[in-house]
Amino acid sequence: MTALERALPTPHLDAARAGRPMAGRRVLIIVENLPLPFDRRVWQECLTLRAAGAEVAVICPKGRGFEAPYERIEGVHIYRHPLPFEARGAAGYLLEYGAALWHEARLALKVLRRHGFDTIQACNPPDLIFLVAWPFKLLGKRFVFDHHDIMPELFEAKFGKRGWLWRLTRAFERLTFRAADVVISTNESYREIARARGGKRASEVFVVRSGPDLNRLRRVAPNRAWARGRDHLIGYVGVMGAQEGIDLLLEAMRLLVHERGLSVQLVLVGGGPERAALEALSARLGLEDHVTFTGRAPDEVLFEVLSSADLCVNPDRVNPMNDKSTMNKIMEYMAFGQPIVQFEVTEGRVSAGPASLYARPNDAADMAAQIARLLADPALRARMGRAGRTRVVRDLGWDGQVPALLAAYAAAAPAPDAAVQPSGKNCSGTA
Repeated sequence: MTALERALPTPHLDAARAGRPMAGRRVLIIVENLPLPFDRRVWQECLTLRAAGAEVAVICPKGRGFEAPYERIEGVHIYRHPLPFEARGAAGYLLEYGAALWHEARLALKVLRRHGFDTIQACNPPDLIFLVAWPFKLLGKRFVFDHHDIMPELFEAKFGKRGWLWRLTRAFERLTFRAADVVISTNESYREIARARGGKRASEVFVVRSGPDLNRLRRVAPNRAWARGRDHLIGYVGVMGAQEGIDLLLEAMRLLVHERGLSVQLVLVGGGPERAALEALSARLGLEDHVTFTGRAPDEVLFEVLSSADLCVNPDRVNPMNDKSTMNKIMEYMAFGQPIVQFEVTEGRVSAGPASLYARPNDAADMAAQIARLLADPALRARMGRAGRTRVVRDLGWDGQVPALLAAYAAAAPAPDAAVQPSGKNCSGTA
């Protein structure tokens, strides 16, 4: 058994399980952009709150492989609702968000009746879930805002402009911060936004990073079949949207394959609204045989690709959104001991440090050069991989985030009579 495969201790989670500081608490978590348990950050929050003694219910959308309207998994009640489609464009997002708010409101009432809750945790995007939480605040419920994305910057990254809709995102952000009793920030940049733009006091903001569960993300036997007979394998994990910069990565691949003549295969694990367009771009660049699109894939595929790759890439465009955001893929690459190439972004460097090489912002040619440099130097790849693994084990793994999450919930403790008791009805299995 290698060091990467050995189970690691979880002292903070063990202490929460023993002390049960959340005993008697009932929590409702609302997340809109991913189903559970697929959303790893939110699922780890759910399991941590459960381990600490809380009753936890979740409202989330359905997704491929997660279509059941109700499931109870590891003690967590999961209520899923349909969404009309995967939105593209401003009108599509308005339709998606409107449908989601309707389902979230009706399911929140169902959870209140069946299980009761004293605290609502809203996970953005979008910054609209406060509309569901506000009526319950009038009943004494507490509102925790789990700040995953900075929506004004995300809007500008997606649509490349400002305007009245952008100003509306700023207004919704202010209202969400105003409604929140406690804010959970994913990094220090977001913590500063909560204080500067949101007007929150330092005592109301807690940094809980999206640390990987290091006993779940485990190396498996490499499978070089993913390289399709080529000398090198590059891995990418994540959503395929406009702001992820995968078009820049494909241009870097064109330079590596057709100009530098490298024998290299790229595997892209994930789905999203831009996947079809990116597949078409890959064909136009003559990369059909050098790029594999897996779509949204199970953990078995993800783990195998990350265990087999020579290096991993994060081509997120440098813009105000990506500069201040911590990307889950970076943490996962480091958990698997993978060296990384990414563009120069503030929080990307904070997370990865010496585990990454940094290309000039949005420069596909420089990204290709950094990838080529790393592919040519196995010793450098090994040193960077070890540095990343050490950092994520020491500082960034999920167990280290447990105290901050529980401290946030302690700060959001409701009045003793705030929780509504469930009616005692059995769950019917319908949402």
